[in-house]
Amino acid sequence: FEEAKTGLGCFKNRLKSWLSWSWTYVCAVWFAMVLTMIYVLRSPLKLQESVTAASVFLNTLTPKFYVALTGTSSLISGLILIFEWWYFRKYGTSFIEQVSVSHLRPLLGGVENSSSAGLFTSASGEVEQRPSVSECKVWRNPLNLFRGAEYSRYTWVTGREPLTYYDMNLSAQDHQTFFTCDTQQLKPEDTVMQKAWRERNPQARIRAAYQALELNHETRHSSCQTRCAAAYVLLAEEEATTIVEAERLFKQALKFGMHHIRPHPQSDMRAGKDTNLLVYIKRRLAMCARKLGRIKEAVKMMRDLMKEFPLLGMLNIHENLLEALLELQAYADVQAVLAKYDDISLPKSATICYTSALLKARAVSDKFSPEAASRRGLSTAEMNAVEAIHRAVEFNPHVPKYLLEMKSLILPPEHILKRGDSEAVAYAFFHLQHWKRAEGALNLLHCTWEGTFRIIPYPLEKGHLFYPYPGCTETADRELLPSFHEVSVYPKKELPFFILFTAGLCSFTAMLAMLTHQFPDLMGIFVKAFFNTLFAPLGFFADKMESFMPSCLWYQLTRI
Repeated sequence: FEEAKTGLGCFKNRLKSWLSWSWTYVCAVWFAMVLTMIYVLRSPLKLQESVTAASVFLNTLTPKFYVALTGTSSLISGLILIFEWWYFRKYGTSFIEQVSVSHLRPLLGGVENSSSAGLFTSASGEVEQRPSVSECKVWRNPLNLFRGAEYSRYTWVTGREPLTYYDMNLSAQDHQTFFTCDTQQLKPEDTVMQKAWRERNPQARIRAAYQALELNHETRHSSCQTRCAAAYVLLAEEEATTIVEAERLFKQALKFGMHHIRPHPQSDMRAGKDTNLLVYIKRRLAMCARKLGRIKEAVKMMRDLMKEFPLLGMLNIHENLLEALLELQAYADVQAVLAKYDDISLPKSATICYTSALLKARAVSDKFSPEAASRRGLSTAEMNAVEAIHRAVEFNPHVPKYLLEMKSLILPPEHILKRGDSEAVAYAFFHLQHWKRAEGALNLLHCTWEGTFRIIPYPLEKGHLFYPYPGCTETADRELLPSFHEVSVYPKKELPFFILFTAGLCSFTAMLAMLTHQFPDLMGIFVKAFFNTLFAPLGFFADKMESFMPSCLWYQLTRI
């Protein structure tokens, strides 16, 4: 029964595709038959007399009529242009194209409309409803740089601010959520650190951290040591101008924080905050080791951290581990990590998708040649690599331009938007070197990545392997990325065809109205010559048909 049901579904799909393919040819044949019948029945329908009467009527019209006609056409097309432009600015699409997409394309066998965007095909082939998710949720960048040692140095050299206020404000909220406890009995150090995270001026934040350390030394209360650790974290992030200095301050923060990772009698919330602080410090120490070239030590610290705190998967520590393993060229270990985290039930990221594509491309890229592949076809391994690249590009289409150096990179922000330009910048900033190290991988990416867009011609309505591409990424990326960076937009919001067509029609008719008003006689001669030239091929075709067909047959057809 299942086989018969599957076969029937395949037959329906083939029939539907054949009908939509043949629709164009059916319309062309129908149009040719209509023209033939009109020509054959020109005598019974008195078409020649009608054409003569129409020509006499047009000859009697004065130039004022043509001026009024072209002026009215220009006015109507101008009103349509204004409405189309208003609709495009408000909804991002053309009204006429939207109507055609919603009502005409389904009738012609096109893709389904956006109402099916929440559906996906399960492994059994059945269509299921997916739960709605937040399209534009902002995530903490797992590989964010150090403000004092990296972001500030960029500002000193270029005079540009690599971080936006919106991005830094999100980081301040994260620090308050992770490191401070909302209790009624706040210590002075707690109040100072809460204020420190909210300060907009970096020097004010650093002064507040030193103030918290001074208050801590004065009170000498054991429960305040974690606040002291938070102050060292702020100094390591903001004041340290080198990675070595940042690592020293993080080690001091770790020394204070290690004594208080245990259940507190006051509340379990304080224990959770202390755990978050400890995980943050250890992770940043691992990143310091990675930046200082102690990669094996960094990998060990990340593995221990993931094993010690397995429930903190939302921090995406595995993305730090993947990047470090790629630097070691431990591709077997990278594949093992991907096997655990590239699961259908887990959220995806550009790091997951593009690392998987890199591993598959690396296996075939050194011998890949576009010319040879076009002659003999793709092998199974090459097909798997191409499909992995298409999967990665569908998830985040902004990455290839950075990997292929078609677009300049900037420092990654502290927060990213998945599937957005901010995530593409963050991924390419750290992983471009790994793609360059794999011989031929970038060549394979260059030859195949644009084929993804042929698979998903309407990405905002229906995806292939993922949800339809969210349309709100541009707004969020402009908040996260600095103003001097040209935000990548996908799909590119170009002016719809009907807006350009209406603008051209409006301009053309206005020009005709002006010329007809200024030179009525000359425009009349021009119009007659234009139509005579336009209908000359039709008359030539009719004369040839009369000379080619037998006179008796042609006479009988004209008498039908």
